[in-house]
Amino acid sequence: MSQSRVTIRDVAALAGVSHQTVSRVINNSEHVKPETRQRVEDAIRELKYSPNAVARSMARGRTFTLACFSPNLTDFTYASFIEGAELEARRQGYFLLTASAPNAETFATLVNQLLASRRTEGLLVITPKVEPYHVRIPRYVSAVFIGANPKLDWIASVTLDDENAGYMATEHLIQLNHTHIAQITGPMAEESSQGRMRGYQAALNAAGIPLQRRLIYEGDWSATSGYMAVQDFLEQENAPSAIFAQNDRMAVGAIRALRDAGRHVPKDISVIGFDDMPLASYFDPPLTTILQDTYRMGREAACQLISSIEKPDNPCRQLCVEPKLIVRQSTTLNDQ
Repeated sequence: MSQSRVTIRDVAALAGVSHQTVSRVINNSEHVKPETRQRVEDAIRELKYSPNAVARSMARGRTFTLACFSPNLTDFTYASFIEGAELEARRQGYFLLTASAPNAETFATLVNQLLASRRTEGLLVITPKVEPYHVRIPRYVSAVFIGANPKLDWIASVTLDDENAGYMATEHLIQLNHTHIAQITGPMAEESSQGRMRGYQAALNAAGIPLQRRLIYEGDWSATSGYMAVQDFLEQENAPSAIFAQNDRMAVGAIRALRDAGRHVPKDISVIGFDDMPLASYFDPPLTTILQDTYRMGREAACQLISSIEKPDNPCRQLCVEPKLIVRQSTTLNDQ
């Protein structure tokens, strides 16, 4: 094996220890048994492994600094994740740096800069999809993903049970006697959109309702895409009696489009959203929605990250948070 391809995982496998133990040896930690240290050092020599500069920089001491990356810092969902994480980090004596990383290239640059210059001890990564972000994170660095699950044993994650949430939203409409249910999805490249779609399909299937592809519109999380989706639905010969929008902003756009078309919500068409934004109960009508407790998810992610830093031998957790149905006045019984 060439030196350029040798990783800390290779050293750990040869020495029969965890990669966290190898990291402690590299960083001259006192909390390693002499015989274990010897095995790791022998493996390093045999594989000709050379820790990179970022790893060596972390040996200088604790900084109690975490970094949080998000696609942007203005979206309600992302901002709420960050708020929860920042509060929990501060409560446990850590400082949280935040940065916008709209693409994988920016993310990789920021990771390298923060790890090398600021000696950040761990990373919180808010992202709707795993690829290609996880490959940009050095394996010796503690990391937690929020919103997507890399399904790797060295990266923890906090996600919503999106499939159950999609099922819950669709089932609510079915229980109100709706059988012609449209869905406005988020971008289908994102894990949350895919999960909510699976839940929608499963609920229809359980009720014996055929899936109609023409009643599925791919949005982009914006109110504008919700508006455009409804325009598409209303042009069809048999318009839906209910709409499941995968976030509240698209639901608001959908309601506006229905109103502009002379349709009443929920008398003519019921609408259910997703997220339970702070203003959801003040919409006209107040919006039935699925609660995604983003604040809690941010706190849980910070807890997991700090735990992995302070107890590196503990296995990484993949936490899945359950959604909750919030019933308001935008959905009603279909009596047609």
